[in-house]
Amino acid sequence: MTGMTIQTAKLSDPAVRAFVNAVNAHDREAFQAVLAPGATMSDDGSDRDLADWTEREIFTSHGHMEVDNESRGGHVLVANYSNDTWGEMRTKWSFTVDDGRILRFETGQA
Repeated sequence: MTGMTIQTAKLSDPAVRAFVNAVNAHDREAFQAVLAPGATMSDDGSDRDLADWTEREIFTSHGHMEVDNESRGGHVLVANYSNDTWGEMRTKWSFTVDDGRILRFETGQA
């Protein structure tokens, strides 16, 4: 199924599905709701300030994820990610989920 986008509703993990939906809707409240307290993230292998990074890379730059595939029970995604700053790029997203909330996500070019 290369080249086929997975509909967000079909993503396996409910927390990851909520994350993708929040990113694509530019919904800060829904995004915050899916993150565990103290959640962390990294971009291209470097830890980043989650609030600052998401504001720049998702919300003010109109970030959008089109998921190509998922693995590890829906905790790893390969997606075409686009925003107004960088255009479109192929990215990998790995999520650590506990009790229905995202503790950590790691992203970078795939």
